[in-house]
Amino acid sequence: MNHPAFLWVTTLPSNVVLAAATLGPFGHWRKAPGTIGSALGILLYTVLFYPLGPLGELLLSLFLVYLAIGICGEAEKRLWRQDPSEVILDEFVAIPFCFLGLKQFMYPGNMWMYMLAGFLLFRFFDILKPFGINRLQRLEGGIGIVADDIAAALATCLCLHLLAAFVFPGYA
Repeated sequence: MNHPAFLWVTTLPSNVVLAAATLGPFGHWRKAPGTIGSALGILLYTVLFYPLGPLGELLLSLFLVYLAIGICGEAEKRLWRQDPSEVILDEFVAIPFCFLGLKQFMYPGNMWMYMLAGFLLFRFFDILKPFGINRLQRLEGGIGIVADDIAAALATCLCLHLLAAFVFPGYA
C-alpha cells in the first residue's frame, strides 16, 4: 500500500521500521509474541492512557493507530511475509481500545480485575477472530494488520462494559 499518507515510512531505514514493528526484541520471542505485545499494551494503557481525559485518549489512540498502520505495512513489505508474527505493534496499540469508557469504573481496588479481564478477552478475540474479525485481516497491508486487532479490542470493550453493568448495577 503506497498511499500518500504513509510515504514517510518508506524513507525510514529497515532497522528502525522493524524495531518499531516488533517493539524491539519482544516480537522475536519464540513463544506467543502477540501475547507479549498485548501485555506491553496493558503497560501502555496504564502509564500513558489512564491518566488522560477522553479527548487525550482519542487523539493519542488515533495517532498510534496511524503510526502502526504505516509501520506494520512497511514491515510486512520488508519482511516479505503477510502479517508476520513478530510484528506486534498492532496488539500494542489496540489494547487501549479495550478500556474505552471504563475509566469511571476502574479504581485502585478493582483496576487489576478490568486489566486482567481485558487482557484475556482481547487475546481470545485476537486469536479466534470471531464475528467476522478474521475478514478484516484480509485488508491490504498495515490496515489489515491493525484493523483486526482494533476490532478484537472493541469486542473486548463491549464485554467489559457488560461486566461493568453486571458488577455495578447503577451502570446504565
